[in-house]
Parts: sequence; structure tokens; C-alpha cells
Amino acid sequence: MSAIHQNVSTSLSASTSTFLAHNNLKSLKPSHVSVAGRLSAVVKCVATPSAEKTGASFLSLFNHFSILTVGAAFDEAYNTNVARNENLAKLQAGYLFPEIARRRNAHIAKNPDAKVISLGIGDTTEPIPEVITSAMSKRSEVLSTVSGYSGYGAEQGEQKLRAAIASTYYSGLGIEENDIFVSDGAKSDISRLQVLFGSNVTMAVQDPSYPVNILCFILFLLASLLSAANELLYRAYVDSSVILGQTGLFQKDVEKYANIEYMRCTPENGFFPDLSTVGRTDIIFFCSPNNPTGSAASREQLTKLVQFAKENGSIIVYDSAYAMYVSDDSPRSIFEIPGAKEVALEVSSFSKYAGFTGVRLGWTAIPKELHYSDGFPVAKDFNRIVCTCFNGASNIAQAGGLACVSPEGIKAMHEVVGFYKENTAIIVDTFDSLGFKVYGGKNAPYVWVHFPGRSSWDVFSEILEKTHVVTTPGSGFGPGGEGFVRVSAFGHRENVLEACRRFKELYK
Repeated sequence: MSAIHQNVSTSLSASTSTFLAHNNLKSLKPSHVSVAGRLSAVVKCVATPSAEKTGASFLSLFNHFSILTVGAAFDEAYNTNVARNENLAKLQAGYLFPEIARRRNAHIAKNPDAKVISLGIGDTTEPIPEVITSAMSKRSEVLSTVSGYSGYGAEQGEQKLRAAIASTYYSGLGIEENDIFVSDGAKSDISRLQVLFGSNVTMAVQDPSYPVNILCFILFLLASLLSAANELLYRAYVDSSVILGQTGLFQKDVEKYANIEYMRCTPENGFFPDLSTVGRTDIIFFCSPNNPTGSAASREQLTKLVQFAKENGSIIVYDSAYAMYVSDDSPRSIFEIPGAKEVALEVSSFSKYAGFTGVRLGWTAIPKELHYSDGFPVAKDFNRIVCTCFNGASNIAQAGGLACVSPEGIKAMHEVVGFYKENTAIIVDTFDSLGFKVYGGKNAPYVWVHFPGRSSWDVFSEILEKTHVVTTPGSGFGPGGEGFVRVSAFGHRENVLEACRRFKELYK
């Protein structure tokens, strides 16, 4: 008998003896119980003269046995014969935001009485406007009726919503309802795009850029191998490329993966890459307004990007998730640029406009003019991917989306965006008054603060330990983010004001 079996047997014997003596039981019947792949044991089933009298005691004994067997089961780890994806081993450290959460939790454990304020992860905090939740509520109520129930919907999204998105965000730009693919969020669409393009494409990303863009590209390769893609995150642009095997090893001396073209975006170049130094790639990921720098590309800059893509025969994957935050004449869509429909597609979302980070609803616009090298329309292949891997966005979420693009919904979303932009102004004014060089904030809900000569993680730790405020280290967005921290405007007003008061105390 193994040590585990002996331990279970001894414990059961002692418990059973006590149980039988207490209830004056005599009739025993053995029954074999096994835990798959772990161990087997014999449970003594008792016949009792009174279920009421002994039920609680028997339940106690059974629970005791259950705890023992489960505990014993985990003592013996079982390994399958499936090999780990070797590309995952190439990933560096942990994903940015889980690492921030780990450090935040450790800080809370060390300082249980501190009021920790999070201006780190870009999650929305304000409630979804009532005009939008009301529409979702009504849709859910209708589903409880025979006449109003609906099951699977169109994978590309409901026709009314696709038409409304096209007319609201792409009016006069030549994007029609059939070019719109409604989804469960931009991140999911990025991963599906990775599957679409296959595992042999090359890619360029902004440096710094949101981790999803890199990770998704890596994960997309993995998705190609697994023939299914789901929710993929950050290094979405980079980590995904690593996981899918599109990159070489991580080069510690330059803090980059081989075979990825990093387009450095710095204050010196206006956060727009010097395209003359960028090599040719198949795919160019570009986010504007940018996360994390908060900068928005100008019309002139995007014109150069479109021309660069045409000269190289590349496809631009344009992330416009923060377009409603644009305050100046910067383009809100890549399709405002002449010729863009031939070299670009656009991914967007309701997350940061309507507070849909939990509801999950977004879209991708793929013009009919966008073709592969053989002339085949990209949209047709993407439709096949969507129909294969996705059953369509929730019908309740789509009802909310339709309300978002109604006149009342657009007004409500502008109010939400306006609230966060007021938070941004408070944060910018605070760091400006302290003498820091501050970027972003005007066209995005992020403030990019420069701490020259310092490690981003060191600054993150200093702020957390001395002010109990969570920010985001810039280096987590790529080597170009070293020396910066990102401060998010997503927060309740009282928390933003208190965080800024603490910043002033620390850096006065």
C-alpha cells in the first residue's frame, strides 16, 4: 500500500470507528471509489436505523473523506504526453498587466490599511449610459417571449448595426455595411486577423505600443497551428508573433525580438516613425490615437504611412479604438486618407466610448478594394475565418451597440468621453506643475510622463510604495517606453484628484 493510500485508509478507519460508535451502527457494505488517474479507496457505506439521526454525521464523514482524497490526488501530479509549444518559452517575463496586478496585490498585503488607487490598466470606471443599458434590457426581455426569441445570428453582425456603424463612423469615406464585421471586441478581431494572414507574414509595430498588438501576432501563429483563435492579449502585436513562431529569440542587448520591425516613436520624431529607416514588412500595426503615448497622427503623417504601405505592398492594420477622443483635426479613421482603402483595414470598439469593456462589442472594417497579391479580396477570406471561428457577437450586446450609434447614444458617449478627458486635463496639469515633461492627454485618455535617466519599473515602484497609486511602466510597451510611465484617466473623479494630490506630495 502506498503512503497516500495508507494515509487515507488510516484516517478513514479512525473517522469510521468514531462515527459507528456514536450512532450504534453495525451494518457495513464496502464500495469502491476511484479518482481518475490518481488513487482508489474503499468507502464503508452504512445502513442506519434513522436517517435524521445520522445524516449529518455521515455527511461530515463523507466530506472528510472527500477532502482527503482530493488532497491526496494533487500530491501525485499527472503529466500528459502533449509537448509544450516551444515558442511560449521564448516569451520574456510575464504579461505586463498581470505583473502589475501581482505587484499591486503584494503592496496591498504589505499595506492593508492603505487606500490604493489604480490609474494603471486602462479599464473604464463610469457606468454605461442609461439609453444604452435600456436598449440591452429591452432586448433581453424580448428574448423571453416566443415571438421575440432569436438564437444564432449572422456571424458578420446584425444588418442594422453594420449599416449604422458605416453611416456613423465612415460617412462619405466609401465604407459600406458589407465592409463591416461586428465582433466581441478589438482584441478578438486582432487574433482573427492573425489567423487570416497566416504564419509566414512579417510585421512592424510601433515602439512603444499596446502589448496586445505584439502578443496577438505571436499568438496568431499559435492560433494558426491550432486552427482556432480566441481572446488574445497584448503583446498581441508582439508576443503573439513569438508564440506563433514568427520571430527569432529575444535579444537582451537591444530588448527586442528578432524578425520584428520596431518603428520607434519618440518625442523627438513627434511619436511618428521615420519611415525611411523602416524595413519592408507584410503587415504594419498602427494605433492612433496611440496607446500608450496618447499621441494622434496628423493627416500629413498618415498620408506618408499610406504611401509607404503602397510602395511596399503592405497592409496596415489600423487601431482606432480612441478615435472619439480626438479634439483637433487629426484623422479619426485611416480611410480619411486618399488611397487607404487599397492598403488598410481598421479595427475599433465601443469599449472606451460606452464603457463596453465587459459587454464586449467592436468591429473591423475591411474595404472591398483591399486585395492580396493575387487579387483575391481580403474581406472574403476574413468572412470565412469569422464564420468558422465565431458565432457572432451577443444579440444583447448588439442591441446596446445599435443604441450607441443612435443620436441619443452618440450624445451620451460624448459625455462619457468628455468626463475622462477632464480627468486627463487634471493629470496633465498636475505633472506640468511639478516640472515634468508630459505628452499625450489631448486626443487620448492617457498621459505619458517622462522620467529621464530612470527605469520605468523603478518609477512605478516608487509611486506605488510612496503614494499607493498604480501606474503603468512605459517599458512594458516596448523598449521605446523606457524612462516613461503611463497614467490612465480612467478613474472616478475623486480618485483622480486624490492621486494627483499624492503626486504633488511626492514630487513637490
